[in-house]
Amino acid sequence: MRQINFLLVFIFCLALVLFSIENTESATIHLVQGLQVEAPISVELILALGLGAVLAWLFSIWSRLLQQLVSRQKLRSQAARIQELEKNLEQYQAEITSTQLTLPASTESST
Repeated sequence: MRQINFLLVFIFCLALVLFSIENTESATIHLVQGLQVEAPISVELILALGLGAVLAWLFSIWSRLLQQLVSRQKLRSQAARIQELEKNLEQYQAEITSTQLTLPASTESST
């Protein structure tokens, strides 16, 4: 799987380099009124891809944190349920023991 990921990243980076070599013309980006930046198209593309990569990374971290919180909550509820079931089991075992003590002893008759 790592080789496939590496190959995909390599192909993507190679395409980005080839695009950058071909697109060196300047373009103007208007960020807000009165603020504009002029840079080659390839630089603008690289910056946009970098920003997108950082945002995707932050989203994956956020998703992983949420998933860990949910799994911790599930583990806590399962642990509480296990304790409840173990308590019930002890009660049932005590009931069975007390019931067996109160029953008359069985006499086996052989024919």
